[in-house]
Amino acid sequence: METGTPGVMLKLGFPPDLQKAGYKLVDPGRFQPLNDDFGSQISAFKNAGVEIVTGVVIPPDFATFWNQAAQQGFKPKVVTVGKALLFPASVTALGDRADGLSSEIWWSPSHPFKSGLTGQSAKELCDTYERSTGRQWTQPIGFQHALFEVAIDVLKRTKNLSEPSSILEAITTTDYNSIVGPIKWSGKPVKNVSKTPLVAGQWRKKDKGFALVICEDATAPSIPNQDKLRLLT
Repeated sequence: METGTPGVMLKLGFPPDLQKAGYKLVDPGRFQPLNDDFGSQISAFKNAGVEIVTGVVIPPDFATFWNQAAQQGFKPKVVTVGKALLFPASVTALGDRADGLSSEIWWSPSHPFKSGLTGQSAKELCDTYERSTGRQWTQPIGFQHALFEVAIDVLKRTKNLSEPSSILEAITTTDYNSIVGPIKWSGKPVKNVSKTPLVAGQWRKKDKGFALVICEDATAPSIPNQDKLRLLT
């Protein structure tokens, strides 16, 4: 499930890597955001015997797709979707059928990192947020915190704050341990990019809502798995 340009989507992102791993790609074509009918996509998936659904869609589109999938008897074994399954509120809105849906996890209370500014751990930040707001933690919290951490670190190291070139030099030489992990723009993997650890997990029913459980840490073993991936039923 994707929006975008067909030719580009087949050459970039997941498709090439999935094909190398031996998966057959079933692409039913593009659609406009806020679509109200995913019948053609669901039919294509059913006819091809699709067992895994993945993509990046907004919450309303995924909710429509997932409801219509149930109505039309489409039951994949794994559904891993970005964006639509990012926030607990969007997942809870799907009801019981959200149990077992999966997504990437860029940051969580289980990430073993501390703020270089405050010394606060990822778990401590999440706990503080939940106590002060009464709401469940979300992944962007860590990156919002890290943004200010890095900005302050850059300003501290800038030799002349009135000179843009001096600020730029401080940015490009950043080597900082943040609450989302090490931040360093050293040209690896490419210039001006700093990668942070990524794992994957599932939303599991907990109390009256859902909790995000880490189930795959192959690319970041320092972030331990909390359970094995469960197939959808």
